[in-house]
Amino acid sequence: MTLRFPPLLDLQSRRQTAVRLVHSRPRAILVPGPCDLPHSVRLTLQKAQPKSNGKLSGMAPNLYAQWAALALVAPTLRETEEAAPSERLLQRIWHRQRLRRDQLRTLDGQKVRVLHPGFWNHEAGPDFRGAVLQFAGELPRSGDVEIDLHTAGWRGHGHDRNPAYQNVILHVVWEAESNASCALPTLALKPRLDASLSELSSSLGQEAGPPGLLAGQCSAPLRDLPENLLCQVLRQAALIRLQRKASEFAARARQVGWEQALWEGLFAALGYKQNVWPMRRLAELLPLLLARDPQKRGATFALQARLLGVSGLLPADLTRARPSADNYLRRLWDHWWREREEFADFILPRQLWRFNGLRPANHPQRRLALAAHWLAVGNWRDNLERWLTAKIPDPRLEHSLLAVLQADRDEFWSWHWTFRSARMAKPQPLLGAQRVTDLAVNVVLPWFWMRAVSGKNDALRQIAEYRYFAWPRSQDNAVLRLARLRLLGGSRAGSLRTAAMQQGVLQIVRDFCEHSNALCEHCRFPELVRSLAAARAPSAC
Repeated sequence: MTLRFPPLLDLQSRRQTAVRLVHSRPRAILVPGPCDLPHSVRLTLQKAQPKSNGKLSGMAPNLYAQWAALALVAPTLRETEEAAPSERLLQRIWHRQRLRRDQLRTLDGQKVRVLHPGFWNHEAGPDFRGAVLQFAGELPRSGDVEIDLHTAGWRGHGHDRNPAYQNVILHVVWEAESNASCALPTLALKPRLDASLSELSSSLGQEAGPPGLLAGQCSAPLRDLPENLLCQVLRQAALIRLQRKASEFAARARQVGWEQALWEGLFAALGYKQNVWPMRRLAELLPLLLARDPQKRGATFALQARLLGVSGLLPADLTRARPSADNYLRRLWDHWWREREEFADFILPRQLWRFNGLRPANHPQRRLALAAHWLAVGNWRDNLERWLTAKIPDPRLEHSLLAVLQADRDEFWSWHWTFRSARMAKPQPLLGAQRVTDLAVNVVLPWFWMRAVSGKNDALRQIAEYRYFAWPRSQDNAVLRLARLRLLGGSRAGSLRTAAMQQGVLQIVRDFCEHSNALCEHCRFPELVRSLAAARAPSAC
């Protein structure tokens, strides 16, 4: 049972395009062009009858979606195609980079590449600090980004006279007035969105900021909700989250194809919250980096040298204290020196990377070594597709995907956390079960689900959806722990039996908590839960 990718959408075609461009213009900056999804896309799977994950009764199948829509109906939150969005929504769009990133140009026609959108500033001053941008023909620059609805906002808000804005290198606006006079490079977002404004408004919401530390007003009604109804609320919220993640893959696939969209999602997930953007940028460069295929012998090592070199993470100095690390580093440089000039225009500035608070096992150097193993396997994508269609018992889902994603033992990285760490007594895998769960629910299954929907393959959609809901729960992280305490007060942690239920909690925070404040003012979720409790449906989850 196999899946067939349309020829125009696979990574090999993009590699061949990159080869032609590299040889015709050796030092040109390569940004792959858009690639529309043809209406004929179909995934060829035999019809399957996945087992039911339990019929939900006592609650309308789309009730949570109706609830979430209520959070968007207030006039101050409504966004339409005709009306201008709020600045907050523009900030969210920039933060998530929901843009056609390979088509960004300033109002004067200058091409701009976003290497890092910056860190969202919720205090006084520019909206985003520490962004890294590359304008055509220039080296990457670090600075701030200010977002306004119109170009006139720069002077109208007094930014031109405020010293706090002197490091702004890009003014981002919704649209530019005719004959607008711009004091600095200005980018209009309206023609560069990767989806409609109404879709982005629904997906990203309006307000930012985590919920307060105290239990929310919904905590009590959720605590009193019968177990089966709580289960159904969380499952429906989780399905909304799956669909929204999948829609992001569809938006990106319209520009670069399905396989490239998958690689970008995988790389971003390996970056964690600290290094999402530099990892995503490396994935965007894959058609170029793979244009000249590594030699068959030592392909993984060659890819490690190339990825570490272009990432800017290859240490310039030997440790002088770790012979095994120094030997490996010398070999990497021996390989990278021969390619460095060819890829010089694409090397990322080291300041893009963040290392504070990172566990050694999650260091981006180690994650890039893992990605090199994936890229070196010629049939890696086929293995992933066979995994989806194989019959796998629920308790073995995590282990089975780990078997596909786990790399073979690496001569260096299986024995070292970083370049400067001591050799471990026992080899450690490059990928753990916790990270597999994150990859499954945030990347692999949403990507498969959206491909099935686009290809009108209901059998594949059901398989992806079933596995999403059957996946075992992951360990708490800081965001999930705060969300769980906010909604459930910590008293019903056992209700989150699956990863999907954990995703449901996060989606409720997105749909309701982020539209209110720490006091839950004007939040309708508590009353909606109370009205549902009156039904007290007897069905089991």
